[in-house]
Amino acid sequence: MSSFLAFSADGLDVRWETWDGEHTEHLTLRWENEAWTASGQVGRERVQYVLRLAPTWRVRQFMLFRDLDEPDLWLATDGHNRWGEVNGAHRPELDGCVDVDLACSPFPVTLPIRRLPLDVGDRAEMPVARIDVETLGVEVVTRRYERIGARRWRVTDVASHEAIEFDVDEHGVVVDQPGRFRRRD
Repeated sequence: MSSFLAFSADGLDVRWETWDGEHTEHLTLRWENEAWTASGQVGRERVQYVLRLAPTWRVRQFMLFRDLDEPDLWLATDGHNRWGEVNGAHRPELDGCVDVDLACSPFPVTLPIRRLPLDVGDRAEMPVARIDVETLGVEVVTRRYERIGARRWRVTDVASHEAIEFDVDEHGVVVDQPGRFRRRD
């Protein structure tokens, strides 16, 4: 198993554009208060998301902002894969989910890639909370993560068998997702 490089103390700034070049995402990743904070501004969907992550790359909180100062969606986990909303309402349908997925961003796949100790040829399946940024709907899906090269991965939606292959950089962050996103930093 080869591990990824640690991020510098300054964190990371990354930009992607959609494959057609029409829209962009700007992501900042910062170490703050003993945890990672990832913040993405997604142009096409006109949303901002914030992920608060444990040092082990596990999701602690997910916030989605559309057009208000307060989050439109604010989910948190207790560290044992029990999910709820910021107001304390338990979301039992999400219990067991390990990560979040946003179709509008290539970044969330970085979390399992950095966290899973997979050698080339290994794979892991896990439940993921897929978030629809337009409707704020959250659906549980199962994703298979396969390391098919030192820096090449395949992620498959187990139910639909839809798969995407892509390369990551030395930190485990997506470079390009053919047909979807290109890195522009």
